[in-house]
Amino acid sequence: MSLWATMMVLGLDVFADALGRPLTEEEVEPVNWAQARFASRMTAVDCANSLAAVAEYRRATQRWWADGWDPLLSPTPAEPPVRIGELDPTSEDPIAGMRRAAEWVPFTPPFNTTGQPVINVPLHRNDEGLPIGVQLVAAYGREDVLVRVASQLEAASPWADRRPS
Repeated sequence: MSLWATMMVLGLDVFADALGRPLTEEEVEPVNWAQARFASRMTAVDCANSLAAVAEYRRATQRWWADGWDPLLSPTPAEPPVRIGELDPTSEDPIAGMRRAAEWVPFTPPFNTTGQPVINVPLHRNDEGLPIGVQLVAAYGREDVLVRVASQLEAASPWADRRPS
């Protein structure tokens, strides 16, 4: 979160530069403003520690695949799709939606962090007909493996014409 918040500050600074003035709280989504406030309390050491932790995580993950593992299969969401508005912030808690999203999709952030190729395929439907995704993760640079596996899965269980009821 500390790196995400830091990047939010940089993004808001780009907009402020383009406008030629600082942004106000009323001009920024509450969750983004809360992240910027969080980042403003961080020190350079906090940021360096976060960067070091992410680098170590990436190296450890890369070693796992370097040991010869095949693509990793996991769910995409931890539960069926959320209802519209369920990820919205509240006035009391501007990061409520982010916390709820972390509960809903805990399997994707690890690979957003590593930058590995990932593909999500809608292999299942719940009782309401909503798609339930399956995530495949491959080693660095092995997008070809994911495309081949996803193609085989789609051939075995086509999904292009499926629509929720």
